[in-house]
Amino acid sequence: MFGGINDVDWASLEHAYGPADDVPALLYGLASPDPAERESALDGMYGAVHHQGDVYDSTLACIPFLLELVGDPSVEDRGGVVELLTSIGGIDLDGDDELDPEDEEFEYAANYAMAASAVTAGADVFLALVDSGDRGVRLAAPLALATLHGDPELVLGLLRRRLAAEEDAEVRFACVEAAGRIALRHGRLASGVVEWLTGLTRVTYGAGVRLAALAQLARCAPDALPPDVVTGVTGLLRELRAEPVPASSAPERPSTPTLLGQLRERREAETAGRHAPWTADLLRTLHSGLGDRVEDRTALLTDQLCSPDWGQRTDAVRMSGALLRTWRGEYGELVGLMGEQLSDPEPRLADAAVLALGELFGLAAPAADALADRVAADPAGWVQEWPGGPPMLGSVVMTLARAGDRRAVPVLARLLELDEAPQNLGHVLDHLGEKALPLVPALRRRLGALDLDERLHDLAGPLLSGLTALRAADALPEVLRVLRGAPRYRKEWVVEQALRALTAFGPAARAAVPDLRGLLAGGDCSGAFAVKSAAALWAVEPGAREVLPVLRTALSASELAVRRAAAAALGAVGSGAAAAAPALAGLLRAPDPWARTDAAIALWRVTGDADRAWPVLRAAWEALPGTRPAIAACLADLPEGCVGPVADEVERTLRAEISSVRRHQAMDGGYGSHDIFTDEKLLALCRRALTREGPAK
Repeated sequence: MFGGINDVDWASLEHAYGPADDVPALLYGLASPDPAERESALDGMYGAVHHQGDVYDSTLACIPFLLELVGDPSVEDRGGVVELLTSIGGIDLDGDDELDPEDEEFEYAANYAMAASAVTAGADVFLALVDSGDRGVRLAAPLALATLHGDPELVLGLLRRRLAAEEDAEVRFACVEAAGRIALRHGRLASGVVEWLTGLTRVTYGAGVRLAALAQLARCAPDALPPDVVTGVTGLLRELRAEPVPASSAPERPSTPTLLGQLRERREAETAGRHAPWTADLLRTLHSGLGDRVEDRTALLTDQLCSPDWGQRTDAVRMSGALLRTWRGEYGELVGLMGEQLSDPEPRLADAAVLALGELFGLAAPAADALADRVAADPAGWVQEWPGGPPMLGSVVMTLARAGDRRAVPVLARLLELDEAPQNLGHVLDHLGEKALPLVPALRRRLGALDLDERLHDLAGPLLSGLTALRAADALPEVLRVLRGAPRYRKEWVVEQALRALTAFGPAARAAVPDLRGLLAGGDCSGAFAVKSAAALWAVEPGAREVLPVLRTALSASELAVRRAAAAALGAVGSGAAAAAPALAGLLRAPDPWARTDAAIALWRVTGDADRAWPVLRAAWEALPGTRPAIAACLADLPEGCVGPVADEVERTLRAEISSVRRHQAMDGGYGSHDIFTDEKLLALCRRALTREGPAK
């Protein structure tokens, strides 16, 4: 084995961490009789040679040896090597545009193309694997063939025969999934695959195969799904619950200090004691295919959350979170059922419910009773401690507060009695609004008692954030004490926190005017700190003569962030900043689209000039969905009559957003913890802008 491996000048090749002279040892490790060494070697291949999916010259040099490993039946754990080759050779390049050889991405694209060609050229080795006695190999082979083999008709025939003979449930599902992939990659074969999959949903196959076939139909031909797909799937899940629990077929393996080992052990712990854990992948595929059929997906998940099988309910909680992150809809009943899982004795289910509800903010309200019960039952969970870090709010308390439920307030009051308040306590008060006003005396008392030493930046933060959120101008003496007495260590950070509070207090903080003027007089008038100081001074004393010169100067600063902050501050000034309009208009031509957006919003607020502002904002609305909440806030706040000649187009834009089923920042393969909150805020702003003036014409 590995003939010619020593003829390769590995030291001249590279992987993610430099010279590839360690690659031969990894290849030999993949063939080791020791399972721990094999796993460590595979982990090293993913970690360096195929790091995050990249293909290097050393990756290309490995392909012949990896194919040799796959073809040798004496090598154990070949399934992992098959998966590695499938990943290396299966990257689909966008063939619409040819890269210029001078383009910096050219080398990467060329490596991907060469890898695909090399693995495809050797893909016949996978044909013999579908009948292997090694379950892991049989599990990996179907997708490898569907992805890499050049004769998809041959592969389809092989998959159909394997399905008829295979006894392992998950291998059967792999055959069905591979057929769906072929249908997606080879359009000329799609109709035949769809016909076969449709047949699998009707014949006397087991419930698992029928569910797998429905999932692949949803993926590659959703129009071919039966009209009663929800009823059919819920029936299949009931059949699966009635089947006996099969014994685990996974061999015991030694623990290894590798990422692959950690992932394997986590997966084993996650599936331990579960009935048919593979249904999760099938249902995720089904949900992905159903896409914007929100009512069908909600009905399916609602039924699943009522299952007596805690494993199916765990999957439903997680899939419900994914549904709500991506699609808008009526979710009250679904969220209420998610809340019911909080009291389940299975910790994996309850923890999944806490995590999913934590992303919902106000949409978690139907689960508020269950959240409050969990909070009351678990005082030890009110605070979460982190090694070497500040204390944080426990997840359930935070979720209850984010939902705007007043039952969180007494708990937060208790936490304010601790020696160190949770670092993020102040950040949830904005969601409670006036319900949290009883906390103001405690916030003031704690802030006033803080030592003005090097720990101030940590301890004052949550208190200042809370007072800012509540616009608690009664706390002005305590805020001024911090502003005036902040030590040199991270002083600017502490002062910025205090400035945010003063800005929120507005004219009620008039006693802070001398301090704010002193900050402007004693600092760099062109930096971000000066912009924040000027914005706070204007909020406290509208018309302060020092403000506009500072903001106009900052509009021409070299730092983009400073220019953007100055534009936002001028927008808050409004018509009083008319002298800055020419500079704002100039910023409409800035290279950065976010800066153009900030400038257009500010210009509209300052001048009411819709003709110049709206074209910029319309372009940003379409190209950068993240700008939509700020634009909608501008439209909602404009005085009546300021929309003017663009009113019809603005109204169409707002109504199109409200009628869209997909959340504005939803993306495949990733999400942010505040995506749902931001999207719901956008919808509220759009409705407010429409109901206020319709927009005005």
